[in-house]
Amino acid sequence: MTRMNGGQIIVDYLIQEEVPYIFGLCGHGNISFLDALHERSDEIKTLSVRHESLSGFMADVYYRVAGEPVATFTSCGPGSANMPISLANAFFDSVPFLAVTGNIPTNQFNRGAFQETYRHYQADFPSTVQAYCKRVYQPTRAEMVPQFTRQAWKTMMTGRRGPVVLDVPFDIFKEETEVDMPQASEWNANISCRCGADPEGVKKAAQMLSSAERPVILVGQGVKYAGAAAKMVALAEKLNIPVACSSSGMGAIDAQHPLALGLIARNGTYPANHAARQADVLLALGVRFDDRTSSSWLPGYSFNIPPTKLIHVDIDPEEIARNYPVALGLMADVDVFLDQVVEALGAADAEIPPARADWLRSIDGWRNEWEEFTAPGYREDTEPIHPQRAAHEIDRALPDDAIIVSDVGVHHNWLIQCCRPRGPQSLIGSMGFGAMGFGVAGILGAKLAAPERPCVAVCGDGAFAMHLSAVMTAVEYDIPAVWVVWNNYAFASIRGLQRGYLGGRELATDFQEHASARPYNPDFAAMAESAGISGVRVDKAADLSEAVDAAVKAGRPFVIDANIQGEGNPVGAGVWELPGLGHGEPAIGARTVL
Repeated sequence: MTRMNGGQIIVDYLIQEEVPYIFGLCGHGNISFLDALHERSDEIKTLSVRHESLSGFMADVYYRVAGEPVATFTSCGPGSANMPISLANAFFDSVPFLAVTGNIPTNQFNRGAFQETYRHYQADFPSTVQAYCKRVYQPTRAEMVPQFTRQAWKTMMTGRRGPVVLDVPFDIFKEETEVDMPQASEWNANISCRCGADPEGVKKAAQMLSSAERPVILVGQGVKYAGAAAKMVALAEKLNIPVACSSSGMGAIDAQHPLALGLIARNGTYPANHAARQADVLLALGVRFDDRTSSSWLPGYSFNIPPTKLIHVDIDPEEIARNYPVALGLMADVDVFLDQVVEALGAADAEIPPARADWLRSIDGWRNEWEEFTAPGYREDTEPIHPQRAAHEIDRALPDDAIIVSDVGVHHNWLIQCCRPRGPQSLIGSMGFGAMGFGVAGILGAKLAAPERPCVAVCGDGAFAMHLSAVMTAVEYDIPAVWVVWNNYAFASIRGLQRGYLGGRELATDFQEHASARPYNPDFAAMAESAGISGVRVDKAADLSEAVDAAVKAGRPFVIDANIQGEGNPVGAGVWELPGLGHGEPAIGARTVL
């Protein structure tokens, strides 16, 4: 038995789990927790941010790159109330981190103490976030802290992963107790949730894939989280099956692989959408089938399910058959399932139906059509920079091991359509909750997770202005992140919707000077210089790739203010319906109903 206070117990457990960083912001509600972190500062590094949401975004992207979770800390009241955005972002994208939130002292519960949420229930911060995380734990005595901490960690890391909140009253951080500390190596280290699929289902899946004439594999982020990208590609090569990616699955297969179809989505590529909507068998691995991936579930644009036979594999059975009926639904860890199905196919090369060769030849033709259709945009030499050319210049300037973290906005649609990611962490975005600021702050988490790799955030001018303080954090801790600010002087993705659906009636989307109505933004490059880092303004496409290359080589925080053409959104081979406002038709190809 050891005598420890609540804060020391939490810190000790984080160290046992080999958490290298904790990100957060101080407040009166967590000063005792900070004191416990100070005692162990040689074993876990504390990074202070200037806004609480940034800590969550940093923790989110750290996990996506490193595959290991970290923690955050915030104080009571508005401090922790700034966390739901980043918690929700991680929750809907299945990313774990432990959010340690401070609360008021237990002897002040329901007295309306400073910053207490009490109008419906005492110390009621948990109700604020319960829809945006896997679970909230609130110990009210020091002796509860060891159990709740280890249970919080287990909840976070088992099954479908996600963020968990440990909400700790002020006095519990400091209250001491005799404790037999839970050993992480005994409690949580030996738990495996890497479940396999039903053996009979695996045999059926192998038979369906082997006999299909027009099969397609669709990969989502579940493939990347499971570390199963290489096994997925091996299966595709064994059976000669083309592979399409959801937005979150981009990079699971090298974009230059001959079986890679590219993005399937409203603005997805022609070979991906046209192949998937004509497939006779679709193997979906770790995919949610959201509205953007599925062209708002309208038959004939991205999918025709049925008659396409869907094999849906996911660690979370709630996602199976949520939006489409399945010919075969299997709850399984994707990595384990791929081992199972390869074993079921046998060591010898599978016998592939003769029609499969015709299918692949047709896909080659669609790929050529798409490349011809998109080629002019890559050669555009306008000022401001054409957005398709901008995405291309950023992509080509970076080495194969680089990490692009995209924020939310129209630039994201250009990136996922035009970039050619080479690996699972090459292109990272927020796809479930779509929180602005994800990339602005998340790039810091990426660089901490992979200090040897070039890390570049591409973020809209709106999101960058919201979370400029991320630059200050980079300076304080010498994190050599690069920001490319996609400066189009607007919330341009929403302005595009106003123009496309509302006849051009625009309001509250342009950034303009009041007196002159000229486009307005601060000089982001000059702001970077004032913060103590390098900044450069780029107006021409030919200069953008050079700026990105120079920024990466600088080895210090760097902001590129890129003047990007704000007219037009990326078109594609799918559609997106806003109910009541309708939808257009694909820019290439046509609706095909089987």
